[in-house]
Amino acid sequence: MSISGFFSRSEITQALRSLQREWVVIAIFSMVANLLMLAPTLYMLQIYDRVLVSRNELTLLVVSLLILFLFAAMAFAEWARSRLLVRAGVRLDRLLGERVFSAGFARSVREGGGSPGQSFTDLAEVRQFLTGPSIFAFFDLPWAPIYIGVLFLLHPLLGAVAVVFALIQAALAWLGHQRTVEPSESLAKAQGRSHAYLNGKLRNAEAVEAMGMLQQLHHRWALLQARYAELHAAAQGLTHRITAWSKSVRYAQQALSLAVGALLVIDGQISAGAMIAANVLMTRALAPIDQVVSAWRGFLGARAAFFRLEQLLQEHPPLPKISAAPRLQGDVQLRDVHATAPGQVTPILQQVDLHAPPGSLTVVLGPSGSGKSTLARVLVGVWPVSQGELLFDGQPPTAWSHETLGPQVGYLPQDTVLFGGTIAENIARFAAVDSAKVIAAAQCAGLHEMVLRFPKGYDTPIGEGGRLLSGGQRQRIGLARALYGDPALLVLDEPNAHLDDVGEAALLGAMRQLKERGKTVVMVTHRAGVLALADQVLVLQNGQVQLKGPRDEVLAQLQAARQAPAPSSAAGSLPAPQPLPA
Repeated sequence: MSISGFFSRSEITQALRSLQREWVVIAIFSMVANLLMLAPTLYMLQIYDRVLVSRNELTLLVVSLLILFLFAAMAFAEWARSRLLVRAGVRLDRLLGERVFSAGFARSVREGGGSPGQSFTDLAEVRQFLTGPSIFAFFDLPWAPIYIGVLFLLHPLLGAVAVVFALIQAALAWLGHQRTVEPSESLAKAQGRSHAYLNGKLRNAEAVEAMGMLQQLHHRWALLQARYAELHAAAQGLTHRITAWSKSVRYAQQALSLAVGALLVIDGQISAGAMIAANVLMTRALAPIDQVVSAWRGFLGARAAFFRLEQLLQEHPPLPKISAAPRLQGDVQLRDVHATAPGQVTPILQQVDLHAPPGSLTVVLGPSGSGKSTLARVLVGVWPVSQGELLFDGQPPTAWSHETLGPQVGYLPQDTVLFGGTIAENIARFAAVDSAKVIAAAQCAGLHEMVLRFPKGYDTPIGEGGRLLSGGQRQRIGLARALYGDPALLVLDEPNAHLDDVGEAALLGAMRQLKERGKTVVMVTHRAGVLALADQVLVLQNGQVQLKGPRDEVLAQLQAARQAPAPSSAAGSLPAPQPLPA
């Protein structure tokens, strides 16, 4: 593959290509620094072969001042390329940060594939390798042949010795690559499993503590951690062995190069100054190879992170920009919809049809596991439709961007999740807080008076996940968040599960207001109170529509089914949501 083909195959390689100017300037400064590395060699030759022979102090002063100037230039070149690498890392973060966050979040929502944090860990690993000291070994490596060439100029035997040791170091680097790729990948997977298990249990620490589950969970985690520790020990042992061999070869090179130089001095083929200079030059020539061996593990980790990011961005391309998104009216249709949970194959919803016009309240009933929450997630686009159509105002969801559709949709999931911040920030969906809209949403949800009783009112911090609030308070704040901004479509999944009588009355009042204002409401519930406001009822059983139609007709059919004799087989029985109104 050509270089241009490589750099055009993915977004991350395109981002690296956009830093081409930085890489070129870094390469130039690396060239300057490596050329100036020859200065100590030349200085030694001048001291031993000129100053000590002539005993001229002026010559010593001039040569010393010149070498000091060259050292200062070399230090500037080293500093400049380090500074440029840091700037390149910052630019890489700016170029990819938003895309990696969006793609990682999309994978987490649509596929259940881990957390967005892992994607940022991969990006950080790539950036740290590209901006760390290890990358200098790869910039300095092309200059090793030049140093070896200078050694050939001093004497062919010195150049031959350098070539032999360079080949040995290269063989060690190749061996390290062949022997560490698979262990490194296995180690990364084991570490991911161990951390994922631990993080999952920490999220439920209260239940673990209350029910005495700590020892049992620790035993399972210990098995995962033991496997990780075993793989880590094997990988580290292999890396240390390769590093030890590399150090041994380097020390042997220093000794043998000095011995070969001494032999040549004895034979009168080179001077003593050339012997010392050759030893320093050979060490410098082989240093980049040794650095590559030491940095190889970091390179493998960055390489694996690079390919994971590349796959992530390819699987979740950026959404197209929509210049003129229409205003959502709230007409929602499902046509022969099949849907399933991320990572599963068996469909949860099958052949679901639904039409919810503006100003209507649709109540979804059904036993646990019938697909009600899945239907709610499909309606707001959280889970994709695997077959069939979801239409908003006759258009697919792709007619809107997330930025324009999201504020026009209100969603209250069954498990209300709040975020660290104030009550006002959570209600305002962490956008710029519009006090009038926040208060209006809170009043509609029956939350306003309760909030005013808090010490800081709407500026009261609620803790991460709303841990400082009760379940009912979290649910009512979640309802106010769904109502914020006067959305055209509201999908509420068990919004009254944790509400008391006052909260229930406030919810019914809010639903009545929404209908009067022409909003479309779809509510999943087991309580009968809201049925009095419903325009239509949808009954799900095993992911399929059992009953659908106007409220009175569906309730009459359900009542008749309850009073009829029980069938011989429960496979075709209708669900009986409880309680039903008299």
